Amino acid sequence: MKPVLTVIKRNFASNLIALIITILVVLLSTISSDASISISRGNYTYLYMLMMPFFIVYFNFSKLIHLNATKKDYFWGGILTYIIAAASISMVNTFIHLVIDPMNQTQIVINLLELCGWWENGVFVAFFQQFAFLLMVAVFLHVLLSMQSYWYGWLTDAVLVAIICVFVPIQPLRQILVGFFKLIMFNGNALLHISVCLSISMVLALVGLAVLKRRSI
Repeated sequence: MKPVLTVIKRNFASNLIALIITILVVLLSTISSDASISISRGNYTYLYMLMMPFFIVYFNFSKLIHLNATKKDYFWGGILTYIIAAASISMVNTFIHLVIDPMNQTQIVINLLELCGWWENGVFVAFFQQFAFLLMVAVFLHVLLSMQSYWYGWLTDAVLVAIICVFVPIQPLRQILVGFFKLIMFNGNALLHISVCLSISMVLALVGLAVLKRRSI
């Protein structure tokens, strides 16, 4: 367990730049604007979750392996890092939407908690829906970035681009794409939403483990 904790500490330490950038963006978002609609500053904290996989995949792997961490330690350390980060960000944004957003009386504040229909299920359930979504996004980015050194990584990129280019212009296919995003994001059914996001995260984690086993030091 100690090596895994070491990996977690290293992951968060290496993401200090991501944390600083996120804090700066949140602070800059507080600058008053003449616009009648404003994005909640809590949603800007999502940037941290989006940046984390880049540092963990591209900067931490070789360093941790050279510090005698095993691939198993790296894998579980990464998963637990994303779980902690997703829970923390979900807590921060939930607090901001509950306490700080209502203080803005001059603008209509848009928060994904409301936009995605999670808030309708109550604060506690909305927290877990947001957590499950953020975890899924982080694991997806981690796996996608881990694959980039291999032919199947480039193939995956090509498939994703092809899906966007083909599905968006064609009405029936676009509806399938919209339905998918409604399932993983704009979903007010808490049990279904959390189950889908966690299931996708588990499948992606298994794919990431397979990629990690093939990854050279």
